[in-house]
Amino acid sequence: MKTYDLIIIGAGPAGLAAGIYAGRAMLDTLIIEKDIEGGQILQTSEIENYPGSLEVESGPTLIDRMDAQVKKFGVDKVTATVTDVVLDGQVKAVRCGNEIFQAKTIIIAGGAAAVSLGIEGEEKFRGRGLSYCATCDGPFFRGLHVYVVGGGDSAIQEALYLTKFAKKVTVIHRRQELRAAKSLQEKAFKNEKIDFMLDSVIREIHGGDVIEGMTLENLKNGKTTEIKADPNDGTFGIFVFAGYKPKSELYSGKLHMENGYIVTDEDMHTNFPGVFAVGDIRKKSLRQVATAVADGAIAAVQAETYIESL
Repeated sequence: MKTYDLIIIGAGPAGLAAGIYAGRAMLDTLIIEKDIEGGQILQTSEIENYPGSLEVESGPTLIDRMDAQVKKFGVDKVTATVTDVVLDGQVKAVRCGNEIFQAKTIIIAGGAAAVSLGIEGEEKFRGRGLSYCATCDGPFFRGLHVYVVGGGDSAIQEALYLTKFAKKVTVIHRRQELRAAKSLQEKAFKNEKIDFMLDSVIREIHGGDVIEGMTLENLKNGKTTEIKADPNDGTFGIFVFAGYKPKSELYSGKLHMENGYIVTDEDMHTNFPGVFAVGDIRKKSLRQVATAVADGAIAAVQAETYIESL
């Protein structure tokens, strides 16, 4: 069985950056991704804070260029779901169903997934008015009222993006103050299409084939409010940006974790020699494209150093 120098699990910005650095270092590298390259950043319509992006940059355009670099450096890729890993020993193993891949080092770049609201009606209306991706679904709500759940950078960025299509955007946030960067808040407050419902949460979504209404609760006074679709529209949209959960279940009981995030040192080492974690799946203070790319670069260089020491 072939033994790669490096297997990278996940093809978001962190995994792709690791692939670029590994391929350039002539490491025999395999990237395993269960979906399509890009991860969460594919849902971002505009990126303003990635260094060097003076023109309007989107998640998909950035990933396309990174993916082209990975191919340029001859990195192998396979589309598969990882079902188990063996992390100890000089040769590690990654199982994808009936197929097993081996490598001297592993970089885990599994990322994180959007947190669901866990409310009545959420599953019923997923894809039928309820979305977790403004870039994917925003155009479907042209001329309608949409609600954005969340108060962080992602929520406010996507609320601003949705004003291109929606006649009105209402941001629902459970706290009195937003958590987004001040520059984003200023843009949102100045946008005439955006208003805010603070100290509030959605308790239920209801309707027939599409969303027709929802129940909100004010967390300060406990008062509930029924929101109904404009009769002329018949429906409205809900976009959820309520945080993320690391995709780390596979490594539970194997790697050192805190609150589901894999713990590493500043050089991306986990508690297993030759195993590294990068991007949103690891414990860190800032989860941005720039920090994910930095993680991937560091891990690839550390993987090369580890291999040389064997």
